[in-house]
Amino acid sequence: MSSSEDRGISRRDVLAAGSAFAATGAVAGLGMSPGSAGAAAGTEADAIVVGAGLAGLVATSELVAAGRRVLLVDQEPEASLGGQAFWSLGGLFFIDSVEQRAAGIKDSLELARADWFSNAGFDRGVDDPLGEDHWGARWAEAYLQFAAEEKRSWLSGLGMTWVPIVGWAERGGQMADGPGNSVPRFHLTLGTGPGVMEPFEKLVREAAEAGKVAFRFRHQVDSLSTTGGVVDGVRGSVLEPSDAERGTPSSRTKVGDFELRAPIVIVTAGGIGANHDLVRENWPSYLGKPPARLITGVPAHVDGRMLGITEAAGARLVNRDRMWHYTEGLINHSPIWPDHGIRVLAAPSSMWFDAEGSRFPNPGIPSYDTLGTLEMITRTGHDHSWFVLNKRIIDKEFVLSGSEQNPELTRKDLAAYLAGRLFHDTPPPVKAFMDDGEDFVIADDLAELVKGMNALVGSDLVDADALGRQITARDQQVDNPFTKDTQVMGIRNSLAYSGDSLARTTPLHKILDPAAGPLIAIRMNILTRKTLGGLQTDLSGRVLDSAGRPIPGLYAAGEVSGFGGGGFHGYRALEGTFLGGCLFSGRQAGRAAAAESA
Repeated sequence: MSSSEDRGISRRDVLAAGSAFAATGAVAGLGMSPGSAGAAAGTEADAIVVGAGLAGLVATSELVAAGRRVLLVDQEPEASLGGQAFWSLGGLFFIDSVEQRAAGIKDSLELARADWFSNAGFDRGVDDPLGEDHWGARWAEAYLQFAAEEKRSWLSGLGMTWVPIVGWAERGGQMADGPGNSVPRFHLTLGTGPGVMEPFEKLVREAAEAGKVAFRFRHQVDSLSTTGGVVDGVRGSVLEPSDAERGTPSSRTKVGDFELRAPIVIVTAGGIGANHDLVRENWPSYLGKPPARLITGVPAHVDGRMLGITEAAGARLVNRDRMWHYTEGLINHSPIWPDHGIRVLAAPSSMWFDAEGSRFPNPGIPSYDTLGTLEMITRTGHDHSWFVLNKRIIDKEFVLSGSEQNPELTRKDLAAYLAGRLFHDTPPPVKAFMDDGEDFVIADDLAELVKGMNALVGSDLVDADALGRQITARDQQVDNPFTKDTQVMGIRNSLAYSGDSLARTTPLHKILDPAAGPLIAIRMNILTRKTLGGLQTDLSGRVLDSAGRPIPGLYAAGEVSGFGGGGFHGYRALEGTFLGGCLFSGRQAGRAAAAESA
């Protein structure tokens, strides 16, 4: 029960007394009338959802399913409905799934919990109700149960299907109680990110046609309104109409003001990934100085505005310094948003070197440990690193993240996708980067390769002889079944998994084998992506204040809440958990808000 209800004043009483605004022409054109379908008198709807990304669509669909009427507000034009989820690869984290069992993968909730918590490293007051990690750890427990039980059947019932080969992301490659997934858990959705969005977009659009949802695109929220300590609406700026295509920057020219009222507001506005100033401001101290040069893995609208706006309304923002940036970023040859970068999802065969050509130790191996490798890179004082590989490796092992980089999967053509993976032709999107990407150097011999690497960065940082000695030392281990090279061990471990052997990992061979050439060097850049901290919420998605109390009328879901509780990943993500976090937290908040507004 909220604090206002404890005092004998219901939220609806407060709203009815304080919202003459909504009884005017402000309601016109909403497709709703004040008080209809259970909405409180003097309000436009039962709930306002701020942010029309995946979490917002899920929360809205849950509210509508419970008979509530919703205003869905977003600063972007309608073309960007679904937010950054549209651009994702569509990976989802399941535990002991049908696909895992078919591949002989032995997974369990207990193993996944051990992996998650060792990966997360929660260390900020887990047992203290006011600790920054208290609710994040509880959300992690709830999400693991969801991923092991209801998640797959729920999504399957909505029409989703998955590639039968399960991917193995964030392998850790260290101790059993260290970071990483002990087994493959990354399930690629047929349809990629758009395929994950599709059923929820359909439900919301159908509800809009029935007058149960009203879209308010080009409405930029500038503040949350409160009456008697109860959040009861939003205020902001109406932006000029925009025909910006999905993902491209839209105008921020203001043409008016707006105010909308409802007894519940759910904030689902995403993180800070496109706001490099905020990224640097919150950069974790243990990673040293933030990089001078970053590329961007999300559209420009992922600006973090609603974090500060919600904090100003009394919300507690925790784990500000936890974020998830990839270390294998390519500058997009055909950018959609500013500084557009694409992430490489590589298997473990490429050799990884720092900017000066020194090979990274474990865990500096592709697919092992994103945060661990980021820490190694930042310690070098340079903003880039290098993959060195050959054509045989790139043909089989390179997958580029993003719906637009995986056309067969996005159009749900499983046969074409599997044919490309199994027959190991260079995937056309990868070939486009080889031909046109500015980070690629291709040569027939090592001396020419290093010459091109140094020319690309404008400095003779890499010595050809030193690089050659390191590659030769690795290649010599290939002939020995009893290797001491950690990466060679990892390749053999990968090949022992049928999914990797079939579609993701090249048979072990020498990098310098002329038959596997030409040689390829790829400058890898640091790519901003996810915010792992955020608004602290309880398990219903209610936003908490600095004293750990729910703020009446205020919920949050998705990345803005650290995907639940203000950071359910802790320091590291096991992958496939970002879309899943939006799905789970959006569902939790939507259902709880619907119950509260009954």
